[in-house]
Amino acid sequence: MDVVTIEKTNENFRMLVDTKGRFLPHRIDQKEASFKLCKVLRKKIGKQKIPYMVTHDGRTIRFPHPDIQINDCVKLNLNTGEIMGIVKFQNNAIVMITGGNNIGRIGVLQSLEKHPGSFEIAHVRDSTGNIFATRLANVLVIGDSKEPVISLPKGEGIKLTLMEERQKRVGIEEDDDEEEEDDEN
Repeated sequence: MDVVTIEKTNENFRMLVDTKGRFLPHRIDQKEASFKLCKVLRKKIGKQKIPYMVTHDGRTIRFPHPDIQINDCVKLNLNTGEIMGIVKFQNNAIVMITGGNNIGRIGVLQSLEKHPGSFEIAHVRDSTGNIFATRLANVLVIGDSKEPVISLPKGEGIKLTLMEERQKRVGIEEDDDEEEEDDEN
């Protein structure tokens, strides 16, 4: 979720992960480059009874809003360091998987299995209807049930099978060959 800005070319990129686990610089506009989503890992009361929370990127934010819970994401203004909004962790929220075998996939949170003494499991359905499960620690909320807060990269987090990838690649190559033959005629 880090934002990288190249000042000489006036370009902004958000670092995301594709479905194969590779870093993907996703081009974004100036408005979207002003914020970052941070997952809340801990929420505690510190010395002198000051409440604070810790995010996935190591930030400690004092005096958070009482509505913010663990596993929620906060929309953090990169210029001021203030919280601009909250994206709640709830059923039907749009999530991105940040680790495990399903890394880079995007879908809708269906349910959460609690296993005391072990890992909690999140069940997610992607836009093509495939259902998969992953650990709760790998889930990052990126939007409410309507639309994501950030723009999505090419492919929109849908993992293709080997045959679907090949079909897509070969289909594109065949189309290029047919266009060249039409140009020659």
